[in-house]
Amino acid sequence: MHDTSVQTDRPVWPALRRGFRRKCPNCGQGPILKSYLKVRETCPVCREDLSHHRADDGPAYLTILLVGHLMAPLLHVTFTHFRPEPLVLFTIFGVGTVTLSLYLLPRLKGAIVAFQWARHMHGFGDDR
Repeated sequence: MHDTSVQTDRPVWPALRRGFRRKCPNCGQGPILKSYLKVRETCPVCREDLSHHRADDGPAYLTILLVGHLMAPLLHVTFTHFRPEPLVLFTIFGVGTVTLSLYLLPRLKGAIVAFQWARHMHGFGDDR
């Protein structure tokens, strides 16, 4: 029997880099997001259909994972070596955590959508 489900390979790493830059995983030119976290239905440059994405809570989980693993050791080292006042420590790390989270969240969403596109997940491989 002939397998008709074979799909062309899409390179994952270039797609992930494009998605992290919040660009279309296909062409790398058009913006993938139309607001802070809203994914466009189609790319305005190459007309790639992006409506199949299912990012859901993945970007939030990855953001928490990355920010937590970066800030927790830094907080420990800062507290044990420098002993700043608690209010100063809270203010600096509070602002740093929020800033890093807001920076990473849309980039990780773009990367997850690009990963799904590259792996033909959730209807991205359908040529209907």
